[in-house]
Amino acid sequence: MNPRSARHIIVSGRVQGVGFRHFVSTKARECQLTGWVRNLPNGKVEIEVEGLSSEINCFIDYLKLGNGFSRTDQLHQSQLEPNRNYTDFEIHY
Repeated sequence: MNPRSARHIIVSGRVQGVGFRHFVSTKARECQLTGWVRNLPNGKVEIEVEGLSSEINCFIDYLKLGNGFSRTDQLHQSQLEPNRNYTDFEIHY
């Protein structure tokens, strides 16, 4: 069984001004995940994501690789309670 999971993720590195939020949104949808992504004032990117644990782990691997323009220096994640009632994956501005 592959239970649903939810995670809060903070990505630091070269992740703003390089199309990273769009990349995150595309990969989340490919992995059938819901949630959101947004830039933070300190130059980091914040993500909340929910879906199957295996798909979230695959998604995190994509975040570490980046989009060819970005660079992930650090990725911090913490578990959240699932069932956050997301219906899609959104980019917050």
